[in-house]
Amino acid sequence: MGEMPFPIDRPRRLRRTPAIRDLVRETHLQPSNFILPYFVVEGEGVRKEIKSMPGHAQLSVDLVVKEAREADALGIGGVILFGIPKHKDEEASGAYDDAGIVQQACAALKREVPGLLVITDVCNCEYTSHGHCGKIVDDDVDNDITLGWLAQAAVSHARAGADIVAPSDMMDGRVGAIRAALDDAGFPNIPILSYAAKYASSFYGPFREAAESTPQFGDRRSYQMDPANTREALKEMALDMEEGADMIMVKPAMPYLDIIKAAHENFDVPIGAYQVSGEFAMIQAAARNGWIDLERAMMESLTCIKRAGAHIILTYFAKEASRLL
Repeated sequence: MGEMPFPIDRPRRLRRTPAIRDLVRETHLQPSNFILPYFVVEGEGVRKEIKSMPGHAQLSVDLVVKEAREADALGIGGVILFGIPKHKDEEASGAYDDAGIVQQACAALKREVPGLLVITDVCNCEYTSHGHCGKIVDDDVDNDITLGWLAQAAVSHARAGADIVAPSDMMDGRVGAIRAALDDAGFPNIPILSYAAKYASSFYGPFREAAESTPQFGDRRSYQMDPANTREALKEMALDMEEGADMIMVKPAMPYLDIIKAAHENFDVPIGAYQVSGEFAMIQAAARNGWIDLERAMMESLTCIKRAGAHIILTYFAKEASRLL
């Protein structure tokens, strides 16, 4: 009997042709995995390009509706709305105003594109004159006062027709406060997608231009998470689940694939991940310089996020990726 030929295993057999690679592929993307963010401004016929995010713009409600029809036709899983009001104040009053910009956009989308899933971002930084996510007391965000603002905003979004509310503020106890307020207001069936592990990341830069939400003083490290921590993220997720979160999300995505994987392995709920503005901008910038292939980098980055365990991916590539798929 002769010696066993070397090598015994030949994994390359299953990589030999595109058809074989497709057949054995473990991770599959589909448009329904994606949530497309929109930045909504007041007015009509307004499209203000965002320089750091090619292809994206601040849009008035009428143009959001027009673009959302295309997203719906592509089979994209849904959209998430961020509002930029004309008036900002220290009380973030536009966030929980029933006539606020997100509320207007939400109502218009449910009326004009009724089959499209609409998520609303529940936070205050776009609505405060100082750019922080809540009530400022002694130069810091007062956690418990801010909970009331968040709860009012979530209920206001639900009244406008939101399918899901997504608190992104990182205040302690916000999920419980929102759940109680929604239930008391007659919206027990509105799910909460909690930004459970939102890190104090440098990758948010372009978003702050897009949402006009740069803090006027200090930073957000007293309430967003330290990028060095993993166990703290799991604690935040567990607390949000206990308070009534139906889904949890990690933000950013690619620098935190380990956190996405930990969420997937520890919690039996849908896991979201936000491929944030800085991730998008870096890929776009490198591609425009001819350093990487845009389509391949886009699809690889999204595949990595899903492979790590995300069921839902918030991404500015939603339309482009869906067209390719």
